[in-house]
Amino acid sequence: MTGATYRQWDGGRKPTVLVSAALNRLGANATKTHPAAARRPRVGLECHMKIFVTGACGYKGSVLVPKLLAVGHQVVAFDDQWFGNYLTPAPGLTVIKGDVREADQIDLSGVDAIIHLASVANDPCGDLDPKLTWEISALATMRLADQAIRQGVGRFIYASSASVYGVKQEDQVTEDLKLEPLSEYNKTKMIAERVLLSYAKELVVQIVRPATVCGFSPRMRLDVSVNMLTMQALTSNRITVFGGDQVRPNIHIDDITDLYIYMLDHPEIVGIYNAGFENISIREIAERIVRIIPAEIVVTPSNDPRSYRLSSKKLLATGFSPKFTVEDGILDVIAAYRDGRLKDNESCYNIKAMKKLSVAA
Repeated sequence: MTGATYRQWDGGRKPTVLVSAALNRLGANATKTHPAAARRPRVGLECHMKIFVTGACGYKGSVLVPKLLAVGHQVVAFDDQWFGNYLTPAPGLTVIKGDVREADQIDLSGVDAIIHLASVANDPCGDLDPKLTWEISALATMRLADQAIRQGVGRFIYASSASVYGVKQEDQVTEDLKLEPLSEYNKTKMIAERVLLSYAKELVVQIVRPATVCGFSPRMRLDVSVNMLTMQALTSNRITVFGGDQVRPNIHIDDITDLYIYMLDHPEIVGIYNAGFENISIREIAERIVRIIPAEIVVTPSNDPRSYRLSSKKLLATGFSPKFTVEDGILDVIAAYRDGRLKDNESCYNIKAMKKLSVAA
């Protein structure tokens, strides 16, 4: 191939299978991956693969796809493109505009691994239309896993969320703690995890629970804490902090996208892994920003109770090492804004874009 291939997804009927049908597959050991998964042949970066990436035109996908291509993989980038397509045409890249809810119609011929990023991202967007959120974030995941098994795909890497834990009082939130999701977004992530674990005998299932992501992407998001507060400082010299004492884990976009590639290289690493390396309060994020960009910090009351410290010791024990920090994310946003790559517009805020597109009821 000399460039990217683009084609329009022609769709199919909407899925009607209920999540409960998949949950009936779960046994007593649903939270454990099947031992057979660890015995499967090693397929890594030394073996170039065909990777099917859902949500490939999104915030993380727009950074991940070029990295996959750079190491020699062939990539099928599948996305509904609600927020546009910022992927640059390249050899080995096929871009398909399609709806993940029609997963039973997706052609996975020759695909070695799926990286499933697609979902209705963040709490406000998830609550905007709960039915849409469950269809995209839970039902479609089940359908895609079914298709993967039927079409011989051996690997499934799932982008879950650390928000599935809800509010926790423990000093360190580890993977074995009870999940107490608060929103539709959190709940669908939890259910999708359980559905995928029910397929662990047929698939190598690798589930990542990322912290809040920060840093620049061609498909930028300014509705995540570090990026949002940095943009406020840049555009108004004023940062509004709601509450401020809530502690949140963070991860740089280059680290989370590197982690998905690391998982591809290590099929023996199965199960669920937290991914967040800096647990800091919202107020501290603001203070780090104003050390770089002079701005006023204004603290107002908040009704958001989420506060937890994520432990990623399990992931670090596998050999993965993060290379970037929250400060790197701040500097990324500043640099992109100042050189014109980033503008503060509605397309950078998921809920504003979704309302404008009328994709929710």
